[in-house]
This record gives sequence, C-alpha cells and structure tokens, in this order.
Amino acid sequence: MHLRRIRRRGAVALAAFGVAAGVVGAAAYGRASAAPTNTTPPKISGTAREGSEVTTGNGTWTGNPASFTYQWQRCATDGTACGNISGANKSAYTVVAGDVSHTLRVVVTATNADGKASATSDPSDVVDSKDGPKNTVRPAVSGSARVGEELTVSNGTWTPAPTSFRRLWQRCDASGEDCRNITGATGRTYGVRSADVGHRLRALSTASTAAGVSTVASSPSPVVVGNTSTVTTTTSTTVQGNRAPRLKFISLRWFGRSLYARFRVCDDDPGRIGMTARHNKARSLPYTRRMTVALSFGCGTYTRHWAPPVRFRSSGLLVVQLRASDSGHRLSTVVRRSIRHR
Repeated sequence: MHLRRIRRRGAVALAAFGVAAGVVGAAAYGRASAAPTNTTPPKISGTAREGSEVTTGNGTWTGNPASFTYQWQRCATDGTACGNISGANKSAYTVVAGDVSHTLRVVVTATNADGKASATSDPSDVVDSKDGPKNTVRPAVSGSARVGEELTVSNGTWTPAPTSFRRLWQRCDASGEDCRNITGATGRTYGVRSADVGHRLRALSTASTAAGVSTVASSPSPVVVGNTSTVTTTTSTTVQGNRAPRLKFISLRWFGRSLYARFRVCDDDPGRIGMTARHNKARSLPYTRRMTVALSFGCGTYTRHWAPPVRFRSSGLLVVQLRASDSGHRLSTVVRRSIRHR
C-alpha cells in the first residue's frame, strides 16, 4: 500500500511538471514575434558643416531593445539617393569634406532576443563647407503661386558677400515638408506648372566664395493653385478645403495581442480626422475600429495601436484597410496592409 502511494505521488508530480513546462513554452512562443517596433524615428542633432559633429538619438521603440547599431548615409540635396558611409557606424559622426553639398541621414537598428528592426531619420540640412559664407537673411520666394505664373527667389544676405550663387527649386507637400528636387529647375525664376498644384515650392540657394560654399533653403511659397482666372484668393482657399484627405499606410506590426499601425494623413482642412480600420480574414467576420487624429495643418504622421478580437489573433493572413474622413465628410482612398500572425 505504501509503495502505491509513492508511485501515485510521483505521477502527480510529473504531470504538474509537464503542465508547468507547457505554460513556459507557450509564454516563450507568445514572445517569439515581439521584435522591436519603431514608434518615433531617430532625429539628427548638430550643425551640418564640415568639421562639425552631428549625433542621433535612438528614437522610440516598443519591444525593449537590448542594443542599437547605427549606419550614417550620404544623400542628394533632397535626401534621396542615399549610400552608406564606410566606417560611420556610431551614434556620432564628424562631417567631412566629401559631405559638402549633400545631406546626411542615419539608419538606427534596434535588436532584442526576438529579432531586429530599422528606422531611418529625416535628412539633415545640406552640408556647408567649413569656411563657407554665413547666411544672415534667408532667401525669399515672391510671385504668384498659380499655374502659368512665375516665382522668383532672392539671394538673401550673406557674410562675406558671395561671388556667385547656384539655385535648385524643390516641390514640397502642402505643409512645406518632404521637399523633392525638380529636375532642371536651376534658375532664379521658376514657371509654375500643373504638377505643382496642391504643393508648396522653395529654392535651395548655394552661395560661393573663394573659401567655400554654403546652402540654405528659401521660405516656401503659398500652396499652388490651378490657373482659373475667375478664382479669387478667398475662393481658392475654399476649393483647396474641398479636397479629400490623402492617406499613406506606412507600417503594420503585431506586438503581443496588439496591432500597431503607422500612417500619414495630409489634408487642407485642419482639425479632427476620423480614421476607420476594417479588418478582414478568411473564415472570420469582418471587424471595424474607429479612431481620430488631430491634424494641425498640412500633414501628420501617427501611430495607433489596438487589440483586435481573438478571432484575428490566430495564425493566418490579416488584411487591414484604412480610410480617413475630414470634418466635411470627404473620404480618402482606401489603403491596405496585410500581416500574418505567427
């Protein structure tokens, strides 16, 4: 009888151990997809001038990264066409002569036990020569921001006085950000064209002396409107306000039970923007979640997270559709991202 009790207690202990091991294994599996997720991009600090040091923060991440690595890049004047700078893999970087008349950006990679992810900073200002002239009054754009009209950029004021100037016009979004070079637009004047409607325009002015060069961006133009002679300035604002929001789906990631969505909204009617997230998955009833973001002007980038119903957290492909609605109930086009839950 005594031997039977010992055997029974041993069996119970083994069963309890098996349950505990299963719980630990399930918990470890639950963490398997918890790689870092970036919620705020890294940002470059410091002066973009030859011989100066620029630094980057890590940005903000979920997933408790254990370590970070860095890769600095040299880009065109509008932050495109970037290439890695050999050996520039610390959080600080000393600007060299080869960076002059380029922009810089940095790629930060976060790593934890479950994986790694990267995020890229916005580009720096255009790098100046060590002894290039100093700008004291920024160049300004004048003229009518209307298709068929002409804009002119001033030289601004510099010390010492430059011997020559180069210019390159850029097309920006409605908030004056995310500016891109316009091929061939290198004169002091620029003829406004239909591709500029809904954008702002500015010019990069590069001043040269015998000692070096420096580049500064002009003030932006007003938002460009179409060439309709009967439209007054007041009416133009109303027409722009009637445009539907523009929406870009940047990323979609799982973190535990929650979905993290990052997206960019642009609208010319500032205020509260309604967001609808519709979830679709095979053999599951659709699910819709509504939320709002506050848009002060032009464009904004946002991250929102939520826990979908349990039926969407099993393995399989999930498709999330985003749509934005402004205060005038004008709807953006639908944008989609798909993701698999492991």
